Amino acid sequence: MKVVRQLSLVKGTQQYVFRYRAGEEARIINAFAELAVDSASEFDWFDAAVLSYQMGRRLERELEPNERTTELAPVRRRVEE
Repeated sequence: MKVVRQLSLVKGTQQYVFRYRAGEEARIINAFAELAVDSASEFDWFDAAVLSYQMGRRLERELEPNERTTELAPVRRRVEE
């Protein structure tokens, strides 16, 4: 089961909420573009850019290795004389 992700934007009296699953990022970006060209919508290209950037940052964080698990712990050895 894939986790549902959410991006939201509040602009004036409008609130935009986009929910999607991993792998559906292109579909959501297309939805941003459709809203941006819709003259009846207050959502514009700057809003689309902001949400696209947030999505990219989230993906970047998810792809980064977890620093706590990848750090090597010091190995202590007893040296015999």
